[in-house]
Amino acid sequence: MASSTILIADDDPLLRALLVHRLSADGYQVLTAEDGAQALAAITEQKPDLVVLDALMPVMDGFELLRRVKAGRLSDAPVIMLTALRRDQDIVGALKLGAADYLVKPFIPDELSQRVRRLLQSGDGARGSALDHA
Repeated sequence: MASSTILIADDDPLLRALLVHRLSADGYQVLTAEDGAQALAAITEQKPDLVVLDALMPVMDGFELLRRVKAGRLSDAPVIMLTALRRDQDIVGALKLGAADYLVKPFIPDELSQRVRRLLQSGDGARGSALDHA
């Protein structure tokens, strides 16, 4: 899956840079967006194979973006929510909206890398999710 394209949507420039470095080293092409509107445009125009999405972004939050993408059938790409929100209702809400996985910040970069690899290999982000409630 080394030729897969991943969109990183997060308003934190340092985190985006870390994820770009890590996922590029894993052989992926990486796109970035700093707010929900940029992420929506990238999803519809660039058609990434997987999206790593923060919940708390300006312009449009990650939950609203996920709702729009799934309700409008704009993409079948699996979505990993990567966020500081750790409440059960946030996790369950994201999964109900169609997130394939949910990882709470702070996180282990190697763990995210493995989750990305697993979702891209499965070809179906809707099957089974590993949750991190820590």
